[in-house]
Amino acid sequence: MTRHTALALVVVGVAGCASRHPALVDPRGEFSLAVVNHHWLDVTIYIVHDGESSRVGIATASSTETFVLSGRLLGSTRQIYLMGRAVGSSEVVRTEMLTVQPGQNVEWTLENSLRRSSVGVY
Repeated sequence: MTRHTALALVVVGVAGCASRHPALVDPRGEFSLAVVNHHWLDVTIYIVHDGESSRVGIATASSTETFVLSGRLLGSTRQIYLMGRAVGSSEVVRTEMLTVQPGQNVEWTLENSLRRSSVGVY
């Protein structure tokens, strides 16, 4: 086997491996949601977009939880609202409509009285 033939086989082999493993890139990006929970109960967090509700996770009582979320949860309009349900209670809290872009950070502070909660997008 000549040097050129061996080199050609190596190039073809490398190219064949590369095409079988495409890069996994999320073209819509991610965003983060930090929930500062001052409430005495755990709160289940949801994102509502395009009429669909997606469960994000639990914000443990008296703690801060940070979630890194897929840009798909922003929906087609990038307008969402957050909803929280206190575990073991009938209390529900909801934010106003938020416009969020991939790469931004959302911080939602849940107070002891959930109706006094606040949200910011940075």
